Amino acid sequence: MMVAAADAPPLARPIRVLVAKPGLDGHDRGAKVVAAALRDAGMEVIYTGLHQTPEMIASAAVQEDVDVVGLSILSGAHMTLFPRVRRLLVDQGRPDILLTGGGIIPQEDMTALQLQGVGRLFGPGTPTSDLIAYVQDWARANLRH
Repeated sequence: MMVAAADAPPLARPIRVLVAKPGLDGHDRGAKVVAAALRDAGMEVIYTGLHQTPEMIASAAVQEDVDVVGLSILSGAHMTLFPRVRRLLVDQGRPDILLTGGGIIPQEDMTALQLQGVGRLFGPGTPTSDLIAYVQDWARANLRH
């Protein structure tokens, strides 16, 4: 019998999230707002700061044993950066980590990235409550209770 995420028992521990700003994009206000909202929702959040390489992000995710990696990308490099981080997580034995994020990403690119194993992506103006609900629902359905 499959248990719906909403009916699943509460998690035994907080959801661990790594928020990262890959590449040369120097605008991180949105990433900081997201990190604070996730923290306020009871999640453990690690913010890696600006100018992270995909290798640095994947390494930090594995070292910190996170459940979720959220990338904030405004530079237009999303079609390169999301697949690269996904591949590195898989190569490092952590295909189970949810890779999600947001930024200026056209809908057709969001769809293409989801077909490559990236979770739901969020555009500018999305309420943080939508992201929080998505991560919590994913965690209830995918993490050990």
